[in-house]
Amino acid sequence: MTKKRLGTVIGIMLITALAALAPFGQLAEAADPRSDKKNIQPTKLDRKIRQELVTLPFYGVFDHLAYKHEDGVVTLYGQVVRPTTRKDAERSVERLEGVEEVVNKIEVLPLSRFDDRIRIATFRAIYSQPGIDRLALQAVPPIHIIVRRGHVTLEGVAANKGDVIRAYHAARGVPNVFSVTNNLRVEK
Repeated sequence: MTKKRLGTVIGIMLITALAALAPFGQLAEAADPRSDKKNIQPTKLDRKIRQELVTLPFYGVFDHLAYKHEDGVVTLYGQVVRPTTRKDAERSVERLEGVEEVVNKIEVLPLSRFDDRIRIATFRAIYSQPGIDRLALQAVPPIHIIVRRGHVTLEGVAANKGDVIRAYHAARGVPNVFSVTNNLRVEK
């Protein structure tokens, strides 16, 4: 496959992924990523919260959401490209039975054409890697790309340690990227 054709195929996959409403998207762990409580079994409410968040209309590969639930208080974390996604996440969680309060700590990333170009280039670089390329066909691919002022953070899951390393090196090779932070986890 020629480079031009590969670029076209990847572009079509990107448009398809972004156009999807993310009903089957990946979501970060059911706790604050900075928490030590990662092996706790999810409750019924935790599963409902996760379901609400992964089915947000505009949740995509360039967004990252996480939450923590304690005693009826749900704290939302992450970064999103659209302000509406931040507000939609809060609204969808606060209407659930058993949720008494929602603390919304989701950051809306600044508008930037520079960052948008890096997002697209990083998506192409990561999802053209052998073994990772098949993941680009999902409605919301499991490796999320967060770009803030030229700094890239990779969030989500990969199938194995090799995919984690390949994604990191692919992101580091994107022009105009100042730094890459790799928060990818290996799928259990």
